[in-house]
Amino acid sequence: MYDCIIIGGGIIGLSTAYHLKKDNPELNILLLEKENKVAKHQTGHNSGVIHSGIYYKPGSYKAKFAKAGASSMIKFCKDNDIPYKQCGKLIVATDENQLGRLRKLYERGLDNKLDVSYLNYKETIAIEPHVNAVASVKVNSTGIVDYKKVSEKLLMLFENFNGTCELMEEVISIHEDFEKVTIKTNDKEYTTKYYINCAGLYSDKIAKIGGIKTDIQIIPFRGEYFELKKDKHSLVKTLIYPVPDPKFPFLGVHFTNMIDGGVDCGPNAVLGFSKESYGKFDIKRNEMIEILKFKGIYKLGLKHLKMGLGEYYRSFNKKAFVKNAQKLIPQVREEDFIPMEAGVRAQAMNSKGELIDDFYFESSKRSIHVLNAPSPAATASLEIGKEIVNKFKMNTV
Repeated sequence: MYDCIIIGGGIIGLSTAYHLKKDNPELNILLLEKENKVAKHQTGHNSGVIHSGIYYKPGSYKAKFAKAGASSMIKFCKDNDIPYKQCGKLIVATDENQLGRLRKLYERGLDNKLDVSYLNYKETIAIEPHVNAVASVKVNSTGIVDYKKVSEKLLMLFENFNGTCELMEEVISIHEDFEKVTIKTNDKEYTTKYYINCAGLYSDKIAKIGGIKTDIQIIPFRGEYFELKKDKHSLVKTLIYPVPDPKFPFLGVHFTNMIDGGVDCGPNAVLGFSKESYGKFDIKRNEMIEILKFKGIYKLGLKHLKMGLGEYYRSFNKKAFVKNAQKLIPQVREEDFIPMEAGVRAQAMNSKGELIDDFYFESSKRSIHVLNAPSPAATASLEIGKEIVNKFKMNTV
């Protein structure tokens, strides 16, 4: 019998496994992953940004985790020879109507005790000569890294501590009784005293088969990206983001320098019709029916109808996407963009159509369920892992 089984080999599950085993070497810990390698889904399709936390309400999980997470992620990379770069980020106002929101964002950065600067036009173009901006906020602590390499190192360290990882093991049933938990996969049966659900896109499914009664459902949103051609990389020196509209749940099209030297632009954020809908027409019938039966989808759709239609229009019309990107970098042209593989964001939603904005956990006597780990989850993964371990300790006292 295991002391704890962790379900899900993304960066959150790996961080949890690593910290739990490191702090409790005597525990017999198993990590289960349904794919043939770890970090294959959300983590493996991440843009690689080490976020600062400037967008988040002071005192929230997001603000707390992002700031501490960025610091611990950089230290982890230094300690383990993982390449990273603190290149900074510009959030730019492209017209004077956005200056009020930009100023509020700057003040929020100060409230969150971040290293931020408010820049005028001349100061902005001194950093990003090709950007269209009247002013900007520079976030100095923002960086870039390859989260797949971070995940691989976490797995190696976990196994070095004598933790066990089993790949190609998809959980199909969970039975919790007074003394133990029985977890059946597609191949084997395991018993454990406790389990932790870090299954990302499938975390709601794992919670439900584990007997957790929750109003939360994970809705997949596909983030579609393009890469700038190599001869256009010089147009972007750092990371360039628009001023977000607080009425909408996504940050808008932005430019991101990558740790491998490339430059990405995106995303379009559109509803996926399966949990792992990386292509426009990736559909799993049962998952699509489950998504479309969820009444929260329709309430969200009515609330953000105009935005949603715009995202779908840009998804199928490259010219429209490029026009949006040109608001930030006017010099880019349609032929400068090469399609990339999309990513899928696991967004928790309740039946009222409300997007769960912060990290969200539920638990039972023998389990913890991470039911929402939105951006900046990768940035904050080391801190989230510590938080989950603390919850484990409190629950098992």
